[in-house]
Amino acid sequence: MSADAVLSLQNQSTSVDYSVHVEHLDYNYIEECKNVKYVEKILKVLRSGQEGIYPHLIEFCESHLEKLDPKSPALRKENSVATAASLLKDEWSQIVEDMKTWQEETKRNETSLKQQAVFDLGKNNIPPIRGSHCSILLCETSNAEEKRNPSKCTLPRDYREWDKFDVERECERIDGNVVNKNIPSAKGHSKIKTKVDASFLTQPEKLLLANREKDKGNEAFRAKDYEEAVVYYSRSLSILPTVAAYNNKAQAEINLKHWYDAMSDCQRVLELEPGNVKALLRRATVHKHMGQFELAVEDLRMVLMEEPQNPTATKLLSETEKLKERQPEQQRKGKKILIQEVEEKDENSNDDTKAESFLVEPSQPVGGESAASPAERGDMGNAQKKPHSRGNGGPHSESSNSHAGHRRSKGGSSDKYRVTQDKVANGTGKRGSTASVQTDHSSSSGKGTPAGGTARETTNLDAPCGALPPPLSRLKNEGNLLFKNGQFSDALEKYSQAIQGYSDSGIDSPEDLCILYSNRAACYLKDGNSQDCIQDCTRALELQPFFLKPLLRRAMAYESLERYRQAYVDYKTVLQIDISVQAAHDSANRITRLLIDQDGPEWREKLPEIPLVPLSAQQHRREEPPSAEVLQARAEKAARDTERKAEIRFTVLKQEGNDFVKKVQYQDALGKYSECLKLKPEECAVYTNRALCYLKLERFTEAKQDCDAALKLEPTNKKAFYRRALANKGLKDYLACTSDLQEVLQQDPNLQEAERELEEVTVLLRQSLALDSQAKSRKTVPITEVEGDEEVTSIPTSEGSCRGEDISINIHPTNVYEFGQALNAARCSGNTAACADLLTSTAPQMLPEYLSTQLDGHTISFIIQVLDSHLLEKDPSLVFQHLNHLHTTDRFSIVLMLLEKDERHHITHLFEHLSAIESTDFTKNDVQNLANKYI
Repeated sequence: MSADAVLSLQNQSTSVDYSVHVEHLDYNYIEECKNVKYVEKILKVLRSGQEGIYPHLIEFCESHLEKLDPKSPALRKENSVATAASLLKDEWSQIVEDMKTWQEETKRNETSLKQQAVFDLGKNNIPPIRGSHCSILLCETSNAEEKRNPSKCTLPRDYREWDKFDVERECERIDGNVVNKNIPSAKGHSKIKTKVDASFLTQPEKLLLANREKDKGNEAFRAKDYEEAVVYYSRSLSILPTVAAYNNKAQAEINLKHWYDAMSDCQRVLELEPGNVKALLRRATVHKHMGQFELAVEDLRMVLMEEPQNPTATKLLSETEKLKERQPEQQRKGKKILIQEVEEKDENSNDDTKAESFLVEPSQPVGGESAASPAERGDMGNAQKKPHSRGNGGPHSESSNSHAGHRRSKGGSSDKYRVTQDKVANGTGKRGSTASVQTDHSSSSGKGTPAGGTARETTNLDAPCGALPPPLSRLKNEGNLLFKNGQFSDALEKYSQAIQGYSDSGIDSPEDLCILYSNRAACYLKDGNSQDCIQDCTRALELQPFFLKPLLRRAMAYESLERYRQAYVDYKTVLQIDISVQAAHDSANRITRLLIDQDGPEWREKLPEIPLVPLSAQQHRREEPPSAEVLQARAEKAARDTERKAEIRFTVLKQEGNDFVKKVQYQDALGKYSECLKLKPEECAVYTNRALCYLKLERFTEAKQDCDAALKLEPTNKKAFYRRALANKGLKDYLACTSDLQEVLQQDPNLQEAERELEEVTVLLRQSLALDSQAKSRKTVPITEVEGDEEVTSIPTSEGSCRGEDISINIHPTNVYEFGQALNAARCSGNTAACADLLTSTAPQMLPEYLSTQLDGHTISFIIQVLDSHLLEKDPSLVFQHLNHLHTTDRFSIVLMLLEKDERHHITHLFEHLSAIESTDFTKNDVQNLANKYI
């Protein structure tokens, strides 16, 4: 024998699974076996040939395994390699031709790819050298050499030329060159083109080039050069958009804290592949950093539904929920601004100063804060509280004074007000100073922070604002913050830059542009530039007609210019939009008196036409109850949230209950399962688990109730039947226990625990039946007096059975009780004739109902004897009908199983005699079918 043969035999012997018994390699056992894993082991042993080679048995085992599990890996077979001998000549020639064609096409494609350059050699398409961000061309090197030509020398300067030399400018130029040479700025990445022209490439070439650019991005990401990674990922996406590139770019943007771009990338991934786990996880991270905790929690729960054991999602969810709980406290902190008068006492100055913070449109919150609506404020910020007069202190002089005050505050400092916040440690009270802001990227608004000043407010200047791109959103947020700090001129600059950037970017969002114009108009109004304020308000109203704040600000500007007719029209328009603006009421009343003094009684005729505000723009008419669709959507969302929370709570409680069962702490597990059923009362597994706990605690009645509830939900539940059998055993209801155990064995004949319990319960049942029969034999049979013309048979009884008394038997019973008394009296006295009369007068279909409460082995044996000895010769059809209904009685199969051998012999004789009789009411085949239910 060769070495290879010996090695193969060793491998076969080691592959045999000796946990399979030899007796189980049998047709009958394999056919009855329902365990898929064990049948696979049997098939493995048969195929190994260790116990012999049986082809038919192997085929039978494979067919049985295929019925149990068609996808079982044991059914897989290795197919032999196809050769020319295994195929027809035409098929083989076709395969050979196809292979030759494929080989020629592959060679042609490879040759064309080698001849074709992926990049042009021009300056535009040459990728930069990694880390240098620049490409050096021959023309540039030649020019550099010409510049370094020592033949051209500068002439020496005279002393008069040195007088004109600006030393500081030259130093700045030199310092700038040094910085550019030595410090590799991140701006160098902008020289790399983020888009690659791949229109001339084929699809495989695009895929290859996109993967190369993505690999470059991965390399940069590993080197923690996230900006360069974003550039290369963008190049890859411009060639061929893929989910992996978008996901990687989103992670790089997150590391750079570019939340808006990261959100956009995650959205693109979810459009290409809904439910992508990485995109959901990264979008949740972005939501968390942007303060949108509810959206972050929703995304993280979707991730945990797909991957319940994801550690990153679990950790991030716990952090987000903690931040969400602390969010109301953080919002309450830092919002309150206390304005105190120091020198002058003016009862209206405090209100005017408070109003300044409401002039900027709070379209998007800065740092997570949201401003209240005008209706909640009670005014619109710039309402003039002091009444005007024609003479001294008129509207013009008042506005001039206020504007002069703003101009003074712009350049220097004003000590009239001291502004404090909850989180200010060492603040400054100067209106013209710039508050230092703690953000992700440090920024300056153009003016230095006063010495000794600290950060007044912690805000997120990168928070998104509508449809504005991140740079414009930052400008707007900076302008809002500067306005709140009283730096109106600097805020005006920021808004102007945002408006210019809006027009350059080419985006289409009239609502955002309208808000920018309205905010800049507020700055103009604060600085006393009423004419420019009117122009910006008019532009805002052209973009969004009947916008409340631009209308109110334009009215104030008109009033400051003493253009009372236009101011009156705007105030009236404001009141049509929102009648609760008290500032508009006061100003309209004040201007009415001025117009009456100026134009006389006909002042209304000289007014411009007051526009009619549509109902859709009237805010005070919008307070309508939500529609049925909205209410339904809210209810559905609330139901989904409740269901999701209940599902999570249910899973946790069930797992805790299972853990307690493993620790043999059944009382604690009982409480957990009870809480589970409160959340989901239709969960069958929880009922069976709680029944197990009741059994361990010997609370058999509760265990039986839980098993009954489980069987109502799932009528074939094997565990419920088995545990109800144990509960009935504990309650000493052995008949019910036997019935449940038989049901279990019918579903799973190989369950040894049920077999052992059935044997034990059968012994207990026979003992209980024997005790019952002895107890009944000692009882005195009651005597029933019958009135009327009913037939009564008086039978003298033996001394041992009925103590020598005559018992009257009612052979025409009308209910279950009377039938039971008559049958017991006949059986006790052994009077088969009286029992025959009783059965003759009883309808066969009523027999199961009459015997339902007192069926036992002695009763069945006595009825069989009566049918065989008395009724069979007189009326065979009646005997057949009684037997046909008798087996439908409750618990008949259990009682039949417990009959003794002699009693079974009587049943066999009865059916033999019945089959020998020829009758038109039944056939021998009918008798045989009925006998199968008894024997």
